[in-house]
Amino acid sequence: MGYEQIIYEVKDQVATVTLNRPDKLNAFTRQMGREMRGAMDEAARDDAVRVIVLTGAGRGFCAGADMGLLSGISDAGAIPDDTDEPAQPPTDTAVRADFRGPYAYFPTIPKPIIAALNGATAGLGLVIALYCDVRLASEAAVFTTAFSRRGLIAEHGISWMLPHLIGLPNALDLMLSARKIDAREALRMGLVSRVTPASELMDTVRTYARELADQVSPRSIRVMKRQLWEAQFQTLAETSSVAEEEMRRSFGSQDFQEGVAHFVEKRAPRFTGR
Repeated sequence: MGYEQIIYEVKDQVATVTLNRPDKLNAFTRQMGREMRGAMDEAARDDAVRVIVLTGAGRGFCAGADMGLLSGISDAGAIPDDTDEPAQPPTDTAVRADFRGPYAYFPTIPKPIIAALNGATAGLGLVIALYCDVRLASEAAVFTTAFSRRGLIAEHGISWMLPHLIGLPNALDLMLSARKIDAREALRMGLVSRVTPASELMDTVRTYARELADQVSPRSIRVMKRQLWEAQFQTLAETSSVAEEEMRRSFGSQDFQEGVAHFVEKRAPRFTGR
């Protein structure tokens, strides 16, 4: 499909999705939401893609919802019919309800999604970053929940996501105050996994993405990603039961055979994802 507000590129088994409204710090629009969903689905279907990177063009990752949209809602006193959430495909009953929201579908993408947070990450932009599987940040990145300073509330599942990632006290601090934090404080809180100089961010992200693409079984990633996200809603007994069944299935997979063979033969792996 053609894209206007994002850039979609595939190279070396890595799909890069770039939010592309740099003059607006990639402020999020309904169209951008549709295009991002389309790109994620395209990457999920493409056997040539093993890893997805999500980033922003220019100086920001995503500065939140476009202020034109917010102004229109404010003037109307409600969400107009033509500015509602990004349209979703028909609900898949095999997908748990927790992952059916307009910005909560990332866990259903069977490939790792790495957020390369290059600058301002605010409001809805922060929500989107939280739904990624891994977050790496530039030293230039700045984070804020923003909602309380716009008269809004904890939107799109962030009241669940943020405490799970950084703990309730930190989540309350960031949600209630909407204060800005820099990348180093985000790292201390566990909001991001790694911080790099701005000039090194994309090289670091690509190196990590290529390691996942080249050295790790796509089948293992697919199964473990599902296990880890669904485990947030399961008991220890339930996760153990799922693990036992998935382990039995793994023993019969081609990737398990290759995982043993390349280690014994001391060569690079040739995983197929099967």
